[in-house]
Amino acid sequence: MDFSQLPSILTPDVGLLFWMMLAFLVVFGILAKYGFPAITNMVDERNKYIDESLRKAHEAQERLANIEREADAILQDAREKQAQLLKEATETRDAIVGKAQEKAREEGARLLSEAKAEIEAEKQNAIRGIRAQVAELSVQVAEKVLRQNLSSDANQMSLIDRLLDEVSVGKNVN
Repeated sequence: MDFSQLPSILTPDVGLLFWMMLAFLVVFGILAKYGFPAITNMVDERNKYIDESLRKAHEAQERLANIEREADAILQDAREKQAQLLKEATETRDAIVGKAQEKAREEGARLLSEAKAEIEAEKQNAIRGIRAQVAELSVQVAEKVLRQNLSSDANQMSLIDRLLDEVSVGKNVN
């Protein structure tokens, strides 16, 4: 290949190459002295910022996990308290129902005994009334019978003797 035919930009002269190399070294030196430290500082700061952000994100994630555990613990406590309250409410309800049933039984028994006592009193009153009526009717019947039978003095005396005999025989038997 013949390099002489190529344009000069592709085949630079030694002088051009020298000046280009000198300019490159000057620019590289300035960059090495002022630019690269600034760039590396910015990269280091960015690296520290990213590391700090990752650390904070990790801490936030740990806090979130702790908060979730606390929330779960709080929910579990709330569920346990709810179950306890429901159990206590059920026990209270059962106690109240039991007391009400016992009270109803006692009231029923009291009403039943009062009704029996009232029925017995009414029965005794009725028996007394019937006895009084029977006694009154017996007296009236006896009065009518005696009026007919005791119309004469002889009949009266024989009836008195017979009754006295019956009374004295009744006392001896008892």
